[in-house]
Amino acid sequence: MDLFSEDRIHETSRRGRIEVICGSMFSGKTEELIRRLKRAKFAKQKIEIFKPAIDTRYSEEEVVSHDSNSIVSTPLDSSASILLLSSDIDVVGIDEAQFFDMGLVDVCNRLANNGVRVIVAGLDMDFRGVPFGPMPGLMAIADDVTKVHAICVKCGDLAMYSHRKVSDEKRVLLGETQEYEPLCRHCYQEAVGKKE
Repeated sequence: MDLFSEDRIHETSRRGRIEVICGSMFSGKTEELIRRLKRAKFAKQKIEIFKPAIDTRYSEEEVVSHDSNSIVSTPLDSSASILLLSSDIDVVGIDEAQFFDMGLVDVCNRLANNGVRVIVAGLDMDFRGVPFGPMPGLMAIADDVTKVHAICVKCGDLAMYSHRKVSDEKRVLLGETQEYEPLCRHCYQEAVGKKE
């Protein structure tokens, strides 16, 4: 089955499903989320997009990619609110899922079981290389997982780590290229080794 046919099935079917888009910073997760949501909107499906209220880097009420593509969203403090705001919706998009509480896994499962297509994007690992928030649980229950990669800024290989360039041990530190850089496994190990 070619990719177009597969996408078409996903966009016209009323069967619920969970799609997870994961990877490091600067890998195109949000870009892919926006692409899928715009296609669903074009197909005249009712969509709703949510993001954590703490993520105000580009906009308080939009999901915005590093390439400045955007789509209107609803900022929330709790994953439970997603269920309240998703009635009569065909497709739910969730960006920066790693910042939501662990209840997000159950919320996504309930939506999918009720016939909603759920598309979730988020970091799979934090700056220490540790699985991040509800993302491992979401990947485990997903119908489809797409792992996207950035390009390592040191060697040009595929990058899967979000290396923090500043000294701050807080797990959540919102930032961009001044604070983070995408690195491959080898370059990440070298960078972490130099810090210790």
